[in-house]
Amino acid sequence: MRPQITNTNVQTFDVHELSFESAGALGFINEYSGLAVAPARLYRLRRTQTRTSLFVTLAPKEVAMKPNTISDFAALVGIDWADAKHDICLQPAPGGLREFRVLPHDSVAIAEWAQALHGRFPGRIAVCLELAKGPLVYALQKYDFLVLFPINPSTLAKYREAFTPSRAKDDPTDAELALDFLACHPERLQPLQPQSAAMRTLDALVRERRQLVDDQGRLTNRLCVALKQYFPQVLAWFPSLDTLLCCAFLTRYSTLKQAQCARRTTLTKFFHEHHLRNPALIATRLAAIKAAQPLTEDPAVVLPNKLLVLALVDELRASLAAIARFDAAIAELAPTLPDYPLFHHLPGAGPVMAPRLLVAFGEDRSRYPDAACLQRYTGIAPVLERSGKQSWVHWRWQCPTFLRQTFVEWAGQTIPHSFWAAAFYRQQRAKGASHHATLRALAFKWLRILHRCWQTRTPYDEAKYLNALQRRGSPLLKTTAPSA
Repeated sequence: MRPQITNTNVQTFDVHELSFESAGALGFINEYSGLAVAPARLYRLRRTQTRTSLFVTLAPKEVAMKPNTISDFAALVGIDWADAKHDICLQPAPGGLREFRVLPHDSVAIAEWAQALHGRFPGRIAVCLELAKGPLVYALQKYDFLVLFPINPSTLAKYREAFTPSRAKDDPTDAELALDFLACHPERLQPLQPQSAAMRTLDALVRERRQLVDDQGRLTNRLCVALKQYFPQVLAWFPSLDTLLCCAFLTRYSTLKQAQCARRTTLTKFFHEHHLRNPALIATRLAAIKAAQPLTEDPAVVLPNKLLVLALVDELRASLAAIARFDAAIAELAPTLPDYPLFHHLPGAGPVMAPRLLVAFGEDRSRYPDAACLQRYTGIAPVLERSGKQSWVHWRWQCPTFLRQTFVEWAGQTIPHSFWAAAFYRQQRAKGASHHATLRALAFKWLRILHRCWQTRTPYDEAKYLNALQRRGSPLLKTTAPSA
């Protein structure tokens, strides 16, 4: 049952029996504070003082125990990893004497250690470490007798502080604490279950592509700053600096004087060679080049910034080529995965966001048994902090940033392509919600819908969802009607 929002006069429910109200989020489960609902008028981080007492009965939290228990393993291992060596704490069996050693980060040494461990302890061996991916994980995943249990580094750090308030820290101690956490709290850890090679490859491709896009943005910003020092006219002639046309122009004409010394026919031929054939646009740019006045002719300003622009253009051109190669690899791999059609035809997905959404959900449908689990894990669902008469609703500070970024960015792309998403966006903005708070609330709703489609392997149907909203009497469909 959804708790009542006291400062909302009329609630409207969608097909999933959840309200469209509350800009920060809809009804959500807070794993620390039980049931929580963000106030409809809370659009930014703030602390509130309640004037009346609020009594809430919280149901006991149920923790699903894993089928594997500590007694199922022949030995337990805690590892504190590093770049050149790894500290290891080994416990032969629950209650056995713990052993310590240092393992160099070398493929041969790791292989010899794993084989010796298997010869000494036939059966499965539990390994707890602060990694879910990385060289050490890749080296250990080759052995089916090793069951890896990743632990969040911040969780282990807080666990260490509970026993050492002085903040004392040592690598062997961290390895022992990882083992101790695994032995004492196995229900808090999930074994690492790698997805298929194709899905893991696509995951790495979309993440690295996004890093290259961020690098491209940094290069573009630096290029913009450098051009403003001596050649600001380029910013008006080329609204987008991250294009091959702009890179070619700056490589050939890195100063205003060079561009103005070029003949009209030479400039026209240059634009034609770079696939710009609009006569009106070419004429406008040629006229602007001839009429431009230099900002400065001081060689102490022009020469250093000219060389910087040429260097940045070379880097930007390489970045654009690298992104194109990643796009080609993603376009070739993504359609081969069975769940790709579920995301390919989503509103606003396209060739970039569809693979990212596919990676965000993955292949293991037991990982997210309900939409609330996915909303909390990705950081879309906010958190309620409550102490005495004070309460504070804010977004999650610990979450996979790339996944949250994926869903929020895609939610923004759905507004021009989905009728109900556009109506919801206008509704929340009219209530005073900020742009980003509205996108997070919209992503919250989309996650419920996508989770249902993903679990049932049913493609999303906009018309079906609109009909369901109409049956529920949603006000989103009362003010306007979908265009034919």
